[in-house]
Amino acid sequence: MTTLDRAVTGEKLRKLREERKLTQQEVADAIGVTAMAICQYETGERTPRDAVKIALAKFYSMTVEALFFTF
Repeated sequence: MTTLDRAVTGEKLRKLREERKLTQQEVADAIGVTAMAICQYETGERTPRDAVKIALAKFYSMTVEALFFTF
């Protein structure tokens, strides 16, 4: 069974961004959301819409499943 854990996903998103030495604003601009949205995804306050999940996965060259779900 797959699940989406916002805290785990947020940590993945933060690590990916920091590994690439990007700001939240740079990621936000690249995928068409606000820096506040990126902050909320990274802290687990909010789950991205499906379209944003796809955009983030493409941005980080990952699958949606690998980025957002645990098995």
